[in-house]
Amino acid sequence: MASAMGKRLEGKTIVVTGASSGIGKSTAVEFARTSPKNLKLVLTARRIDTLKQIAEEIKKEVGEGVKVLPVQLDVSKPEQVRSFVRNLPQEFQDIDVLVNNAGLVKGVDKAGDIKEDDMETMFATNVTGLINMSQAVLAVFKKRGESGQGDIINIGSIAGREGYPGGSIYCATKAAVRTFTDAMRRELIATRIRVIEIDPGQVETEFSVVRFGGDKSKADKVYEGVTPLTPEDIAETVVFAAGRPENVVVADMLVFPNHQAAATVMHRKPVVMSSKM
Repeated sequence: MASAMGKRLEGKTIVVTGASSGIGKSTAVEFARTSPKNLKLVLTARRIDTLKQIAEEIKKEVGEGVKVLPVQLDVSKPEQVRSFVRNLPQEFQDIDVLVNNAGLVKGVDKAGDIKEDDMETMFATNVTGLINMSQAVLAVFKKRGESGQGDIINIGSIAGREGYPGGSIYCATKAAVRTFTDAMRRELIATRIRVIEIDPGQVETEFSVVRFGGDKSKADKVYEGVTPLTPEDIAETVVFAAGRPENVVVADMLVFPNHQAAATVMHRKPVVMSSKM
């Protein structure tokens, strides 16, 4: 028997950006598992082959009740976002939920040494891309009924609430997301459009690998002595927020692993070094 949340999600069309890995991929899978009888998923990312593989995995797990459409999309390219909705097959154009998950961090340079390319990449993806996607899908939401209807779920970060050394630009982009989300919620208060932000703390994904330019050993050190959140942990919160009754808005959610109390306040267990006789 389907859960109440599963029933509320039935028949909806859900767009997830940055769906080729990490939180995006896990979110797509969690939606499919929660409402496997009647759901449409539009999965977007730059890696189309990976998206096609994920679509096959979802189909294999939950069956034909979930229709999955992989779409190659780079949200940092405004022209691609501009044509996104109209290029979808007709049956996928009536979008109900947008999960703005695409985002990245580049480098650990401090102010004075930050590379222009890194700055531009982060703002173009994390801020401009999210805003452009929101505007593209809002056009769909506003056509629904007298007061519109739909959900925008923005994946922010604890970094948007407090800055930390070596993350100034990433923190600035996530602070921009937070402020934009708050302002948009106020602008849409007279509608039935829900605006939601979920801010993860430390999550183990490709995030740190990208930050360190593909250096897996440096990325692994970030998680030494701790048990970080998983992409599945955040995916569950996204689906929970989307699956609330329509008069309930999970406006703002901060999710930490239990070793973390702030962006830079963590308890790490000492790493025990093994020795050979």
